[in-house]
Amino acid sequence: DNLLGISWVDSSWIPILNNGSVLDYFSERSNPFYDRTCNNEVVKMQRMTLDHLNQMVGVEYILLHAQEPILFIIRKQQRQSPTQVMPLADYYIIAGVIYQAPDLGSVINSRVLTAVHGIQSAFEEAMSYCRYHPSKGYWWHFKDQEEREKTKPKAKKKEEPSSIFQRQRVDALLLDLRQKFPPRFVQQKPGEKPVPVDQIKKEPEPAPEAVKPEEKEAVKNAQSAGAKGPPEKRMRLQ
Repeated sequence: DNLLGISWVDSSWIPILNNGSVLDYFSERSNPFYDRTCNNEVVKMQRMTLDHLNQMVGVEYILLHAQEPILFIIRKQQRQSPTQVMPLADYYIIAGVIYQAPDLGSVINSRVLTAVHGIQSAFEEAMSYCRYHPSKGYWWHFKDQEEREKTKPKAKKKEEPSSIFQRQRVDALLLDLRQKFPPRFVQQKPGEKPVPVDQIKKEPEPAPEAVKPEEKEAVKNAQSAGAKGPPEKRMRLQ
């Protein structure tokens, strides 16, 4: 089991903790960090001193550092000879509460998980502000931006000058284009093949016919008679 997330304390021992009693406090049966198969338990049952641990082989607990009355550090180690030991774990006691010190691998693993969690949370929050539309593409939409837009006074939009297309009618623009770029082909009758403008022959206008002076006078008399009206009829006498 992973013991890095738990702690153990016995409040009855806290007032009497010192360099001589801290190992007895650590060897309490309810302490989950204590291994009852260690050499300390054998020495304790045989009523020997802790100096005999150097002559034994196996797991043992020693007081590594003490700063009375608040801090004690106990090391669990594997003794292979009187001069050769291999550290297994460290435990520190702060104000009577026992914790297991994490190893280097656990520290690195915890820091990496914390960093990955922070990066993942940042990406998730960034994705919540991302918007997409086929016509606009991608853009960012922040909540504080909406609040700023609501509180910001609306500025009047400047009226842009109207274009030529807005001021003139379409037919006027088409007429202007026709004058600038006259057509090269003309279709005289519907259904016929278009003919180039250069090949169209203009029909000569009829010349005014010569009118004789007698005919001119007859026309004038007829016009004057028509203006005066017909002569009045005379009454017949019987």
